[in-house]
Amino acid sequence: MKSAQTREAPADELQVLWVGGSGGMEEDLVKREGLRFETIPAAGVHGVSWRALPGNLWLLGRGFFASRRILRKFHPDVLFFTGGYVAVPMALAARLMHRAKSLLYVPDIEPGLALKTIARFSDCITLTVEESKQFFPKHPSSVVTGYPLRPGLDQWTTVEARNFFAFTEQLPILLVLGGSRGARSINQAVVAALPELLQEMQVIHITGKLDWSMVEQSRAGLSAGQLNHYRPYPFLYDEIGAAMKLADLALTRAGASTMGELPLFGLPAILVPYPYAWRYQRMNASYLVRHGAAVQIEDSQLSEQIIPKVRGLLADKDHLKAMSQAMHALAKPAGASRIASLLNELAASSNQAGSQNVPNPTD
Repeated sequence: MKSAQTREAPADELQVLWVGGSGGMEEDLVKREGLRFETIPAAGVHGVSWRALPGNLWLLGRGFFASRRILRKFHPDVLFFTGGYVAVPMALAARLMHRAKSLLYVPDIEPGLALKTIARFSDCITLTVEESKQFFPKHPSSVVTGYPLRPGLDQWTTVEARNFFAFTEQLPILLVLGGSRGARSINQAVVAALPELLQEMQVIHITGKLDWSMVEQSRAGLSAGQLNHYRPYPFLYDEIGAAMKLADLALTRAGASTMGELPLFGLPAILVPYPYAWRYQRMNASYLVRHGAAVQIEDSQLSEQIIPKVRGLLADKDHLKAMSQAMHALAKPAGASRIASLLNELAASSNQAGSQNVPNPTD
């Protein structure tokens, strides 16, 4: 279970508990926002080997009982689910305990097995795009909200963003998103292509923490002039909005966030779907390509195609402008507010039904 910070109610009226998995980046990000965070054990069952299945089922069982304990302590008025298998034990526990109403957010176009399971227990399903409704044909309440974006993501002006990165106006800017933990094939392809790319453009390279040491070592082979056009970072949080505001083109995976962040900035993209994530990223990429907002490169062909594809798009200003307009037309910037409103409506209906719950933040 993941609770989004919507800021739709005063802090003294809203108590939020975020429940997630252990060992991930989400714990640091959630605590950074000042929210309570607890973990439960969980593991996936879809696509795992028969050897791993018994152990994963055992973890899900432990997660179920941990979820029951959390629900007894926190007494939520409404539950918000998204993500993957970590949410399944909480959704099942809440259903069997007849706890408050719940809302499921489906970030990718096609939901995985975990979200399809949770949908059966959810009072309302919210979706990033209209096409996702086909996967929930019998659900009585599905709403297209768009992808929920962080407040202030688009607060940067072009001048502020350019000053932050200290880039010139004379050269185009490529933004490379290697992922929060790293997309190794993208990072390796970019590092190999840097000597040629930096002759014609400026590059903001967000590597992810896992590949940061490799990228730092590669900088030693760049000249002073090339380094002046290159801005690598292991991770950007507040400043990611500045990078997207300033960039002319993005090179990135096709995770769910691309469905919200790229349209917000009208940022055309070269998408490289992660080849080992079932069909989720491929479906997302196909949607953006179909709408003329992006082009796609297969991961296996990235090393060969990265230089000609990036060069070709940045050189064709008319095509790039058309892609930018197509991307911006897909923007739904009010996604977080819409989801927040629906959560408030569900909480109110739960309370009217006589199930008002008062969370105890000291538990």
